[in-house]
Amino acid sequence: MIKYTLKNNSGKARLGLINLNGHVIETPCFMPVGTAATVKTMTASEVSNFGYKIILANTFHLMLRPGVDIISKHGGIHNFMKWGGAIITDSGGYQVFSLAKLRKVTKEGVYFNSPIDGAKVFLDPKISIELQEKFNSDVIMQFDECTPYPADKITAERSLDLSLIWGNESKNSITKEKSNLFGIIQGGIYDDLRDKSLDGLTEIGFDGYAIGGLSVGETTEERNRVLDNIAHKMPKDKVRYLMGVGTPEDIVEAVIRGVDIFDCVIPTRNARTGFLYTKNGILKLRNSRYKDDMRPIEEGCMCYTCQNHTRSYLKHLDNCKEILGLRLNTIHNLYYYHDLMLKIRESIKLNRFDDFVKEFYIARNQEN
Repeated sequence: MIKYTLKNNSGKARLGLINLNGHVIETPCFMPVGTAATVKTMTASEVSNFGYKIILANTFHLMLRPGVDIISKHGGIHNFMKWGGAIITDSGGYQVFSLAKLRKVTKEGVYFNSPIDGAKVFLDPKISIELQEKFNSDVIMQFDECTPYPADKITAERSLDLSLIWGNESKNSITKEKSNLFGIIQGGIYDDLRDKSLDGLTEIGFDGYAIGGLSVGETTEERNRVLDNIAHKMPKDKVRYLMGVGTPEDIVEAVIRGVDIFDCVIPTRNARTGFLYTKNGILKLRNSRYKDDMRPIEEGCMCYTCQNHTRSYLKHLDNCKEILGLRLNTIHNLYYYHDLMLKIRESIKLNRFDDFVKEFYIARNQEN
């Protein structure tokens, strides 16, 4: 139900096409995060109109609210949120990391105290897969333990060994043909452990492979070194997914190293705090110099916000904490990210990706 086709290479950078349960997705691509079955402040149709074909939702949070029964009554997440594209769901493994103070990890699974009301919650590979199948996800992630940073080598290896066990249990729990299951490579910042994890996952066999346990506190240099080692070793005929990354710079660097798809809350979360993305870097809207700035966020940008509103107006909305400001900022950031991926794909197609990277970083040194 999922097929990856490589269209062109520029160094290790890959131009590809994913056919996924009837959806066609060009890569490299970015997936907006819809944790609670919504990309914050946006309607599903607006996100689709930007050109996005796939988004990510979160199994753990949807399990807590509204619950699997309510989503099942709607026929799955797609109909629940009226999203016509593809959906990938995280397994809950990231919450093993992010809710470290509220959980206990065992070989059988993870015991949580709900961050909502403190209720006892248990997740294991079987439950995670069952939930994701009931959500009717197009891509299901294996249940794993997201290794924290920093972690010594013994801790990182113990964590990846547990994730391999859970990966096998996740695969054995699949019941639906359309449930395309991705394995998750762990191993912290240790190259030999990342290799061990990948070897174990490919022996089990998955429909795609993700790199987990990054963007959890490590330096950019450490992250890129991990990607230098592992990304090009991942199966060439499968999707390569870097989870939870990132900034425009992070994405460009990962594409250089052979990654296909990305997700991150950064464009939507930062929009809500007045951090707006442009070719020249981040425009910090709360800076006083934008009070009477009559320019759009970015000259030449074709998003609704830039075509209709000034930096001055957007700063006013932010000062007044107006909901419209959150929406307009998010519109711009999502448009920027989609346009960035379009330009990356076009440059790989035309065999000028190296030129694109040089121009990308030159523009970063110019002021907004």
